[in-house]
Amino acid sequence: MRVAFLGLGIMGRPMAANLVKAGHEVAAWNRSPGKDVAGARMAASPADAASGAEVVWMCVSDTKAVEQVLFGPQGVEESLSEGMVVVDSSTISPSATRKFAERVKARGAQYVDAPVTGSKSGAENGTLIFIAGGDEAVIERIQPLFQSMGKQVFRMGETSKGHAAKLVMNLQIALIYEGFAEALTLATKLGVTAETLLPLIQASMVRSGVVDYKAPFVLKRDFSPNFPLRLMLKDIRLALEAAKEVRVKLPGLETVEEIYELATEEGQQDLDYAATLTLLEKWAGVEVKGASAS
Repeated sequence: MRVAFLGLGIMGRPMAANLVKAGHEVAAWNRSPGKDVAGARMAASPADAASGAEVVWMCVSDTKAVEQVLFGPQGVEESLSEGMVVVDSSTISPSATRKFAERVKARGAQYVDAPVTGSKSGAENGTLIFIAGGDEAVIERIQPLFQSMGKQVFRMGETSKGHAAKLVMNLQIALIYEGFAEALTLATKLGVTAETLLPLIQASMVRSGVVDYKAPFVLKRDFSPNFPLRLMLKDIRLALEAAKEVRVKLPGLETVEEIYELATEEGQQDLDYAATLTLLEKWAGVEVKGASAS
């Protein structure tokens, strides 16, 4: 298929590369120069990339970035045509998504929100899970693209429901990791090492995919960004905004938001969100680490 891929960040670049590997014709664009994808045509603007494409795929940082890519100067809107499909794998506001979709559909194109879970490794290995909202027939039509980049697609319902489900997922990830980080900090302060505690966690009902994935990085003190803290904070705020719109109270997430804001003040915004642990360590006067990090 002819695909315009817009946004070559931590997730977008390997996703676009996997489309090329699968034999799709890709025109790629990134807001910041200097990033390219082997085998793809590098476009001068979103409108240039989208010209002649069957599918426009976006993976950018936030709601404002999606709006700019779609409707700003030299945006996708200039190249929209009847039957084109616009797919958004960013994580943005569900209510904004509905507005964007209405504007795109008014031009005869279709709109699918399809944020992902699976982190950097999933993007690189082509094993992402897509969380899709949109017309079932349109989602079926772009299955070859999903299959090139991921292993599963879950349709959540109409347009915007994919983003809604992704925010719910990230809400849980943030809370689960916070519980893990607090447990490690207290355990260390009480004299129980992380390497002693972890097998117990993994053998019990406390075990989670979040802990399984993050624990090796934490024990190595590796906070390089698989999912930057600033983006998780963005998603936490989106979840709180969505909750406010529908009059739902999320007290646990409000507390976690404060921790992320303090971590940002400490200059951790470009580290992985797992770096919030270091804030807890600072307060407790301890350092969590495994033997491999000694």
